Amino acid sequence: MNGEAHLLAAVVPPRGYFPDFLTPSREGSEPFGLDVGIEALRDTPADRLHQELALLAAGRQRGGRPPGERAHDAPGRSPEALLEALSGRTEPLGRLIGALRSYHRAAVEPYWPHIRASIEADRAIRGRALLDGGADGLLATLPPMIRWRSPVLEADYPVDRELHLNGRGLLLQPSFFCRGTPVVYRDPSLPPVLVYPVTHHGAPFFAEPGPWLGRLVGHTRSAVLQAIGNGCTTSELARRAGVSLASASQHASVLREAGLVLTLRHGSSVLHTLTPLGGSLLRGGAPLALS
Repeated sequence: MNGEAHLLAAVVPPRGYFPDFLTPSREGSEPFGLDVGIEALRDTPADRLHQELALLAAGRQRGGRPPGERAHDAPGRSPEALLEALSGRTEPLGRLIGALRSYHRAAVEPYWPHIRASIEADRAIRGRALLDGGADGLLATLPPMIRWRSPVLEADYPVDRELHLNGRGLLLQPSFFCRGTPVVYRDPSLPPVLVYPVTHHGAPFFAEPGPWLGRLVGHTRSAVLQAIGNGCTTSELARRAGVSLASASQHASVLREAGLVLTLRHGSSVLHTLTPLGGSLLRGGAPLALS
């Protein structure tokens, strides 16, 4: 894994620019999982590869080596040398694609249910804000490093930048791994995307068989789990499931302890959403499509 880690460190430095082609933009509404992203990465035009690797090489030359990097660890600084280091014997970017797959298996896949639950909870919060207050309400709920002052969305960013939408719209992308500051593409001709950090809720929780299984059995709790659907407040849950407010809160608490529900505060109320495990249970064990 050391060689793969050094390869990834060559294109994703601890600070500063990293190539836009590493985060392909999403088009259409179909699920955008790892395989689709890898295919988009593989299809990056050669001229774009060379241009973005040239920017990366220039940035590394200005900033020096990352801490702990030895001279013989780093690939050559020219874009040609970087491309050669990333490519395999049979295809451009072959070594990079292999390293990304290995890293995903080791560092992302084991924690995917927790990551997915955090992303879906954030989407539920933003969706509720959009329904309650329109675009202004949605933009006002973004993390504190992003401020909506109509008609300008301001963000704390490492460098001074202005991104003009020119009628193209803006894709808001919650990210589990984005920390501190939001991220946008460097190339202004690419579709406008603002990647922002989700709220983190501690270490991943992995439900194990225990006393909660006995408490979970029963028609009422099953109805409560199904009523949560795409997200609801406690009062909405009580109305949908036909139970009292106190009963809805108690059932949601048990489901949360079981790892089936995630609860986030939304204004003066709380919003309950299903975790991937909860959704899978309702579907009889069928997995969610990764997106």
